[in-house]
Amino acid sequence: MSEIRKKCVVNGDELEFLAKNDFPLFCGCVDSESSEDIICEQEWVISKDGVIQLKGLVDLNLLYKNGHDAGSVGSTWEEHHKEFAKFVIQNEVESVLEIGGGHGKLSQNCLKLKDMAWTIIEPNSKAKYENCEYINDFFSKELFKDRKFQAVVHSHTFEHIYNPHSFLDEVSSVLTGGGLMIFSLPNMQKWLENKFSNCLNFEHTLFLSEKVLEFLLKKHKFKIIAKKYFKEHSIFYSAYKDENVDISNLKLENEYEKNKALFSEYEEFYKNHILKLNEILRNTSKEVFLFGAHLFSQNLIYRGLEISKIQYILDNDKAKQEKRLYGTNLCVKSPKILRDKNNALVILNAGSYNDEIKNDILQNINDKVEVITF
Repeated sequence: MSEIRKKCVVNGDELEFLAKNDFPLFCGCVDSESSEDIICEQEWVISKDGVIQLKGLVDLNLLYKNGHDAGSVGSTWEEHHKEFAKFVIQNEVESVLEIGGGHGKLSQNCLKLKDMAWTIIEPNSKAKYENCEYINDFFSKELFKDRKFQAVVHSHTFEHIYNPHSFLDEVSSVLTGGGLMIFSLPNMQKWLENKFSNCLNFEHTLFLSEKVLEFLLKKHKFKIIAKKYFKEHSIFYSAYKDENVDISNLKLENEYEKNKALFSEYEEFYKNHILKLNEILRNTSKEVFLFGAHLFSQNLIYRGLEISKIQYILDNDKAKQEKRLYGTNLCVKSPKILRDKNNALVILNAGSYNDEIKNDILQNINDKVEVITF
C-alpha cells in the first residue's frame, strides 16, 4: 500500500474498523499468467460522522497499470453519456478540461452538440480523437501553470480521487474566475442500498453520499447551480467557484448509524447469497456461466462462490473476450456461445446493468437460458 489513512480523509475524525477481505488489484481482463496477479487486503473503516472509506490505498500507477475502461460498453452508459452531454452544454463555456476522459465518449457527445475547445487529461487514453487535445498524465495543477479553463468536467472520476480536498483545490487553480466544475458521479447511496458490488472497491475508496459530496463542494467554495439524477445510476452536478460562499458555520451532517447499518446489510446480503448460490451449483446439472468480466464476478468469487462448475465468464465487451479475468483462472467468452445451448444457467450480478444484460443480451441470444439475478 502506498498510503494508509490514519484519519478520515473528509474531516480528520478517528476511524473505526468495519470489515477486511482480500481482493484482486485490477478489476478487468488480462493476457498474462495468473501468477502475476496481485491480491491485496481491503480494510474498510468508518468515521464518527459516517464516512466509509478504504484504509490502505494502492499506488495509482500500479492500480491503473492496465488502464480503466468502465463506462465504454452498454446501453445504460450510452444513455448516460448523452444525457450528461446535454447537461454539460447547458452552460455557456468555450474551453473545457476533462479529467479522466479515457474512452472519449463524453467529449464526442458534447462536441456533436456544441463547438468548443476540449482538452482531455488521462494517463492511459486508448481512444484519441482529432477534435480533442490530449495530455497523457494524472491531473495536477502543476501541468497547467500557464493555462486556465472556463469549465472542468469529469464523469465517474470524483469517486476515484484519494484526497478530495486536494483535488478540489487543484480544480479551482485551473479555472478562470467564476469558472464551472460540471461532473457526474455514481449515486453511491442508492448503489449501497441496492447492494451493488461496484460501489466500494480499490478504485472507489470513499463513500460519497450526497451530504458528504455537498459538504466538500461548499468547503471549497463551489456553489451548486444545477443538480440532476440519472435514474438510480448517477447524479449530475454543475457548480461554480464563488469566493463569497460562507463556510464559517459549515458542519458535516452525521450519517454514522445509517451508513454503518447499510454496510453491515451489504456484507450480510452477500454472505447469505453465496450460501444460496453454492447450494444451487451443487445440485444443478446445467452448464454454468458467470456474467461480467469485472469486479461483479470477482466479488462473488472472493466471497466464496464455488467455481468448479463454472465454464466461462461471459461479457459483451469484445476487448475482454478470450482473455482471463484478473484474479481468477476463468476465461472470458462472448455470450453468443449460449446461442445453441438448451441446458444453461447464467449467474448475473451486475448491479444497475442487470436488466439490460438479461433482457437485451441474454434473452435475445437464447430465451431458454436460466438466469439467476440478485
